[in-house]
Amino acid sequence: MVIVEEKCMESVPPPPYFPNASTLPPPPFPGEHRGAAKPSDLPPHLLLKIVYMTFPQTPGVDEGKIERQRKTLCWLSTQLRSVNRSFYIACEHVLRSTYLPAYNSMIRPPYSSDPFPFSSSASTSSCDTMQRETKVLDLFIALKVHEDVMVDDSSLHLEREDSFKDLFDLMQPRSRLEDLVRHYGVREGVVHTNPYGVNASSSSSSVFRVNNSGIGSASTSKWTSDLAPVPFSALSISFSPRRVGLVLTASGRKRTIVDVARTRDEKLEVTAKKLAGQLKVWLSDGSR
Repeated sequence: MVIVEEKCMESVPPPPYFPNASTLPPPPFPGEHRGAAKPSDLPPHLLLKIVYMTFPQTPGVDEGKIERQRKTLCWLSTQLRSVNRSFYIACEHVLRSTYLPAYNSMIRPPYSSDPFPFSSSASTSSCDTMQRETKVLDLFIALKVHEDVMVDDSSLHLEREDSFKDLFDLMQPRSRLEDLVRHYGVREGVVHTNPYGVNASSSSSSVFRVNNSGIGSASTSKWTSDLAPVPFSALSISFSPRRVGLVLTASGRKRTIVDVARTRDEKLEVTAKKLAGQLKVWLSDGSR
């Protein structure tokens, strides 16, 4: 039998809610007022799960499950991904993973494709990727989702054979070649991807410029390398089945600085190595 003394209980004060007045109270009663939570505040994996749950789970009354899935993909492409950055990343993850097999099936030999290289930085998001072929994939998705919905809505709609011709005859090999030039150019030390220019911590200075005649020159002073690498953001490719040119944009003007011949069955990797080698020669001549 336990005897409780009332006087002892009344004399003991209750414990304080928090140690002192200077500290914030513990959750779930925060001292600072927070705004209403938004869907974009959710963690990426939960937001991606919500996007996946927008797809139909059962067939509809007037249309099948596949048709409704295609309409949902079109809705993701044309509307939901435009809400904000978080929804854009989640929608792009779904769209790119869905249409990547169809995109790869359209690549024509001897061309190659790699819109998502394993060597890319993990911190780079899908919004600001350096890979230029990724933009071509997004254009393919925008066209493909529209064509799929049109075919489902009307049996009179015929998918045109030349709908994707410009993408895979010109834009895809050109952007893929630009990515390869970046890869081999960085390896050869003639291209850099630093948005702030070459390494500023070096004890010497290097200046790259284009004169009035459009011919580039690179002046160096005690530089560890004799070449001043060209920023990749200023380079582009002029592509044709027989000839390929490397175009430099400086001061709002475009000039072809390297031009090489190629055969129709030549791989893009071989052409990219040629361009990187000729760019190295061009920089060497301009630095004299």
